[in-house]
Amino acid sequence: MGRTTVQVGLIVPKGHARANLQKEAHLGPDLYSQSDDTGQVLARLQKESKCPICLEDLTGPVTIECRHNFCHSCIKNCWAREQQAMSCPVCQHQCQHRNLGSNAQLGKMTETAQLLQGMKSKRKRQESSTSCEKHNRVFTCFCENDLQLLCDQCTEPENHELHQVTSITEAASLHRKNLQGYIKFLKGHMEQVRELMNMQSRTMLALREEAEAQRVQLSFEFEQLVLFLDRERQAALSRLEDEEKKIGKTLLDNIATLEYHISMLRDLLSQLMLTRVFSEVKMLSTVSDFYRNFNSQLISPSISPVQLKREAFTFPLQYSALQKVIRRFADDVTLDLKTAHPNLLISEDRTCVTFTKERQNVPGSSSFTKRSVVLRILHFNSGRHFWEVWVGKKPECAIGICKADLAIEQRRSSNPQGCWSFICQGDNFSVSGADPESQLTAARATSIGVFLNYELGEVSFYSMPEKRHLYTFRGTFTGPVCPYFYIGPQSEPLRLFCHEF
Repeated sequence: MGRTTVQVGLIVPKGHARANLQKEAHLGPDLYSQSDDTGQVLARLQKESKCPICLEDLTGPVTIECRHNFCHSCIKNCWAREQQAMSCPVCQHQCQHRNLGSNAQLGKMTETAQLLQGMKSKRKRQESSTSCEKHNRVFTCFCENDLQLLCDQCTEPENHELHQVTSITEAASLHRKNLQGYIKFLKGHMEQVRELMNMQSRTMLALREEAEAQRVQLSFEFEQLVLFLDRERQAALSRLEDEEKKIGKTLLDNIATLEYHISMLRDLLSQLMLTRVFSEVKMLSTVSDFYRNFNSQLISPSISPVQLKREAFTFPLQYSALQKVIRRFADDVTLDLKTAHPNLLISEDRTCVTFTKERQNVPGSSSFTKRSVVLRILHFNSGRHFWEVWVGKKPECAIGICKADLAIEQRRSSNPQGCWSFICQGDNFSVSGADPESQLTAARATSIGVFLNYELGEVSFYSMPEKRHLYTFRGTFTGPVCPYFYIGPQSEPLRLFCHEF
């Protein structure tokens, strides 16, 4: 049985190993039929490629006048130590010039000798691997259980008695077929990995595009924020200036009143000073008028009170950290069945309201208004509160707050005083109870967020989840207020999400 070479777990015929090594070294096949004479030739080649000075392989070989070869650095250092004479370290020839001619051909021969030596060492290692180290005999069999090469002595009963042992030829044929299947598997797996890499590349491209889109959006939003803040600053300063002028005019009126009062007191004092020189009869004749005028002037003049109202400003929800607070202090919302209109169907968890033609009969209920309205159970007397209402794609509804103690005659009105609501009619939006000069930001929204700041007297509406500001009511609350929900016959159900802080 021919000799074999074991390489990386595979059984490869020696001829194949030789062919691969020959291809790598670009050498002819004669190198692998070398005899001991070939080894001597290789030794001579290696000897000739040594530097006579350092006795190592030539590095950057150069040739001097006498035709001896040295490493460039070796001969240069040698001659540097000689002050005048430049002699050859081998034959002691006196060189007339310091010219060092590079010998590229000899350099390539040196590299070839190094390559051949490396290949010889590798071949010896491969040949030694074809023999059993334990018994120093050639491998003849293969154990399928241990996947191990065996020699004749390795197959003794005490070693592999119950194992499946086959000849090297049979085992190599079997495993070549098996490995061929692994090749197909690995190629398929590599293709999957390549596809995964392509997917990651596409994802990276999509990520860049998404990040760029977000950068553009953020830049736009910050530009809008700058414009918004500038408008709010101008409006706040204008309101402050108007208030200052109004109070200034009141103060001027108060000063004029006080100046007139002082002039009257001055006249009275002059009259009193004259009585000091009057005769007794004349003085007594004027005291009646003096006492009457004195009593009338003691009354302080009526002046208007003045107080500069503090101009307050709060950031819109999307420009502050309130969203984090909202998430932290999430709370439930429950609708008040007792205030629901008979045509409104309230879900069991009281977070969803639907308009229905069939009237509901809830014991103890009383409609808050003649319209299809329902209120939240709890009222607000202070603090800041946020709740969210899903209105759908084609809403017919109104969302807002109203006074909890709204009079009955006000409830019957189609536009009652004491109610502030954001009205959705399809893609159209409007507000009820707003300042006629206020502006509403038109925006399509399927969910509306309501933010109440009781102390500031503000109710703000936002398009969710992007938190785009739509409108803010500003006023003063003097009593409890309650969330207010109206739903029309054609509207989708309203679903409530409340976050209170």
